[in-house]
Amino acid sequence: MFKLTVTSHFSAAHSLREYKGKCEALHGHNWKVEVVVSAQDVGSCGLVLDFGELKKLTASVLEELDHKHLNEIKYFSTHNPSSEEISRYIFTKLEKAILDKKCALKEVKVWETDTSCASYSE
Repeated sequence: MFKLTVTSHFSAAHSLREYKGKCEALHGHNWKVEVVVSAQDVGSCGLVLDFGELKKLTASVLEELDHKHLNEIKYFSTHNPSSEEISRYIFTKLEKAILDKKCALKEVKVWETDTSCASYSE
């Protein structure tokens, strides 16, 4: 089994609903996002997927979030914009984008600080 990981970033604001603490107020993060794909084998050129292509696909999903107030995005009107839900949102969008590739999306990890992250996988 081969696994590839790319890392990217986006900045956005959010406020957590039904949360009793400072994060209930509007605040922002510079999120780090790790995307992992896997495949049983490599293609004829020895690659699962070009890193540049995976980065481009990831960037297209993160563009929807970058420099936005996440609570105003339709998905987050019914899902709290927590790191957990952000990782699921990115996973779902990215999974659709790589359907025609010969690999599978395994995990999306979202770091809201250097020491705290949430991940989503299926």
